[in-house]
Order: sequence, then structure tokens, then C-alpha cells
Amino acid sequence: MDFSPIISQFIKNFWYLIPLLIFAATLRSPWFKGMIGEFIVNISAKWLLDKNKYHLIKNVTLPTADGTTQIDHIIVSVYGIFVIETKNMKGWIFGKENQRTWTQKIYQHSNKFQNPLHQNYKHVKTIEQLLGLKDNQVHSLVVFVGDSTFKTEMPENVTYGGGYARYIKSKKQPVLSFTEVSEIITKIGQGRLSQSFKTHRTHINHVKNIQNQKKDSLACPKCGSSMKRRESKNGNAFWGCSMFPKCRGTKNIT
Repeated sequence: MDFSPIISQFIKNFWYLIPLLIFAATLRSPWFKGMIGEFIVNISAKWLLDKNKYHLIKNVTLPTADGTTQIDHIIVSVYGIFVIETKNMKGWIFGKENQRTWTQKIYQHSNKFQNPLHQNYKHVKTIEQLLGLKDNQVHSLVVFVGDSTFKTEMPENVTYGGGYARYIKSKKQPVLSFTEVSEIITKIGQGRLSQSFKTHRTHINHVKNIQNQKKDSLACPKCGSSMKRRESKNGNAFWGCSMFPKCRGTKNIT
């Protein structure tokens, strides 16, 4: 049976529903949720942080040894660099600092997702390497936005919405000079890839390739990267992170 006349008649009579359906689909898309999350962090930074002390850099894509890494927000100050990973999620959130995966629960449905602290670990190490900084000068920060509730105790650098500003302000010991802050802002600007659709698509494809590879490989307990079989100096075999030496995660071979 040819349904073409029926479809044509439906489009003719209800054409006005098509934009509404497209708009509804956009609202539910991961892209839109990500944009909302980033918008909330941007607005909070402007309202809650002194722009003369804290310098916000948004949507930074940096080249890495194995491709690219994309950072939602970087805030630069004399109190350190804050590397921010944003999560727009709803439901109950369960997780511990060292767990490889966390759990999102909405009514009876549960969904596993990568520990965002592990996800942000690669971002932090990339920034440290690019700028030649020490661990105490770069801070990892995860910000949840949306209608979510933590059902397990979270570390202090995992917060809701504008709560991340309190964490940033809690760092009162200067670890960088004003000159170093200016130099860091310049270096990030010079080291980042251009903000374009091509850059974004290249990064998305890179992430998909990594995810496909991880399905068939071990994952590092620290950063989530794939692991390779290695041997210690005394000849003992173990699994070592493929991002070594930036990441030194290991697992025993069982």
C-alpha cells in the first residue's frame, strides 16, 4: 500500500506541528542540555565571582597526544586554575570519588555513567602539561545542574549549580602571581583549537572512537583511558594506563 498520499495530506493539514516537534526534540537532546548547563555556569560566574580576580574561559578544545580534549570551563586566578566539568542530569546520583562509574536513578530506571572526576582528570593533566604547572596549582571541579539529588556523600569539589563558586572562593592561598595569570590566559588562547563546527565534530568523532575502543578493552581506574600490558623492572606483568606518563593508573593482571 502506498502511504505517500496520506503522508502528504497530513503534512498539508498539520504542517505547523513540524516546528514544534523539532523544537521538542532539541530540548531533549544532549547538546541542548549541555548548552543549558554551560549557560548556568557562565551566569553564575558573572554574578558570584569577581571578574577582576577570576577569569572565565569557555569551551576550550586542546590537542592531546591521542587526539583532542574538550573542557567546558576554565577559571584562572592567583588561587589556581579551576577546570570545570558540567553535568546536566536529573534524578538521584550515587557515586564515590574512586569509583569508575556512578549511577543515575530515575524512579525504577538506573543508568551507569563515567565518574565525572575521572573524566575531568584528563582535562586537568592536559592543562598541567600545556602550562607546566604543579598539582596544587590546578583544581578539578564537577558541577551538576538540573533536577538532581546526591544520594551519597560527595567530595567537596563535586557541587550543585552555583555552589561551585563557594568551592572556588574557599581557596585563599595564592599559588600564582598576577603575571603568571596573564601569561596562562595568553597560553590557553594560543594553545586552544579554533571554536568552529569542524573542531567540535572532530572532537565528537574522537570521543566516539575512544568509547568504541573501551568496549573491548580494560579501562584505567584513574582516568578511564584504555590500558596496556606492561612489565615492571623485576619482570612482573601488570596493566598500565595508555596515557602514561600523564596518568599512572595501574591494575593487577588476574
